[in-house]
Amino acid sequence: MIRTIPWNVSLKKVDVWFQDEARFGQQNTTTRLWAAKGTRPRAVKQQQFEYAYLFGAVCPSTGATEALVSPVMNMEVMDQHLALISQKTEAGRHAVLIVDGAAWHQPYLADKYSNLTIIKLPPYSPELNPIEQVWSWLRQHHLANRCFQGYEDIVDACSDAWNSFVSDAKRVTKMCSRDWINIGTN
Repeated sequence: MIRTIPWNVSLKKVDVWFQDEARFGQQNTTTRLWAAKGTRPRAVKQQQFEYAYLFGAVCPSTGATEALVSPVMNMEVMDQHLALISQKTEAGRHAVLIVDGAAWHQPYLADKYSNLTIIKLPPYSPELNPIEQVWSWLRQHHLANRCFQGYEDIVDACSDAWNSFVSDAKRVTKMCSRDWINIGTN
């Protein structure tokens, strides 16, 4: 799959990014809570169905990140996210975006960006995409066990959670690095 990178791009100038999206909203995640021994803590579970979708991408080698919050998940939003990632990629470098098999993760979407290539992961292999751990971290540290008034409240909470995550580039690098992505160092 690495052959999908343009022939004139040196592997030493390639940055591997991981991209995915997650849904956050009123039908929220409940996680473990601290409570006195022998008691059963209560967590509120909302019955409404309002959601926001957080498109996120991380580059573990540089600590760079890019995110977009949207009311829908589709190719237009994916294209907007690709534009942000392309702009974030340093001049003279090439971003290889590792994505799962979602319908809106089409490799041809990257054709209009000279510094971007999309590589799809094999089916049923979310463990290969470390951004899945980012979603878990966001839920555990910021978004679980809470209620949201509506869409704007969800967007604000997702933005605050993402900004908290990316505030420490070492956290991004540590959580998302994988030995197998160091392609330009051999």
